[in-house]
Amino acid sequence: MAELRSGRPLLLQGNEAIVEGALAAGCRFFAGYPITPATEISEMMAYRLPAVGGTYIQMEDEIASLGAVIGASLAGAKSMTATSGPGFSLMQENIGFACIAEVPCVIVNVMRGGPSTGLPTKPSQGDVMQARWGTHGDHPIIVLSVSTTRECFDITVKAFNLSEKYRTPVILLSDEVVAHTREKIQLPHPEEIEVIDRIKPNMPPEWYIPYEDNTRGVPPMAVFGDGYRYHVTGLVHDVRGFPTERADEIKAFLTRIHRKIYQNYFDIIMTEEEHVDDAEVIVITYGAVARSAKRAVREARKRGVKAGMIKLITLWPFPRQALEPHLKRVRAVLVPEMNFGQVSREVKRINQGMTRIEKMNRIDGQLITPDEILTRLLKL
Repeated sequence: MAELRSGRPLLLQGNEAIVEGALAAGCRFFAGYPITPATEISEMMAYRLPAVGGTYIQMEDEIASLGAVIGASLAGAKSMTATSGPGFSLMQENIGFACIAEVPCVIVNVMRGGPSTGLPTKPSQGDVMQARWGTHGDHPIIVLSVSTTRECFDITVKAFNLSEKYRTPVILLSDEVVAHTREKIQLPHPEEIEVIDRIKPNMPPEWYIPYEDNTRGVPPMAVFGDGYRYHVTGLVHDVRGFPTERADEIKAFLTRIHRKIYQNYFDIIMTEEEHVDDAEVIVITYGAVARSAKRAVREARKRGVKAGMIKLITLWPFPRQALEPHLKRVRAVLVPEMNFGQVSREVKRINQGMTRIEKMNRIDGQLITPDEILTRLLKL
């Protein structure tokens, strides 16, 4: 049933495209709790998952939702949940558990104005730093961002692939504008989509060492119920999954779960560039604001301003090496965001005085417009 929507034009909103991407990637379990502006993901999953043999559960809250997702993933199902700011806050402890237990899953956060209940029906980009540092302790994380309906499909597939490949939770950041923008797209046929599954052990159960290190830093993951027994805990553990307080084992484990992300930096990092080769000023952007920035850059070009754009799809790990060569040569950089300046701080951190960084912020629940960005570009 999932492939019936492929290969023909569809008029989808971003939330619906996320559902289609999840199904195409092999997602067969969803647990969630309705929340604006992510509710359509739950509604569509409730309708679409049973048709492909999957399972949908509406949980009592967001804490339980991610707990169920983690359990389903341990049992072998590609699993996902979706929420917005308040629910995302409730999920942080279980995100940490998924990180330390190395459980692949996808968490979609459709951002809205905050803090607290905030502006439930208005867009925001205020959760960027929370996505990186929301759960406690030094932990690796992959965070992706979408700006178009087609990206909602493609990057959701990518989120599942990265999650399965590196045994880690992956956070997908959308926002109210992207979630509810309806566009005509044509979904690819299933054979055109790269789908990656977790590596399973190929040795007898009695030989299996569940958290053994290897060159990839990603141990094979056995499915509960397939005869492989291992201990799953939120405590720092040894290679067999049992809690440890030995300094050598603690260091080895925490180093490995970070190494598996950073040694594969170039496989994870995704950016999109437009008119950057000869640009004198560059807009660094992401999410819904990238749509406004793209229009503004094209208008600036028409007026003789050599403007360019770098859209960040991967937000964490931060794509430092994709930005540094441009920071060294351009006159100025503009970072427009629907927050007080979360990504602009990260750009300034890596800039180290190479060029002028200017931030542009809007926090009133309205999208930054192309004209607003264009005005700033002309001044730059």
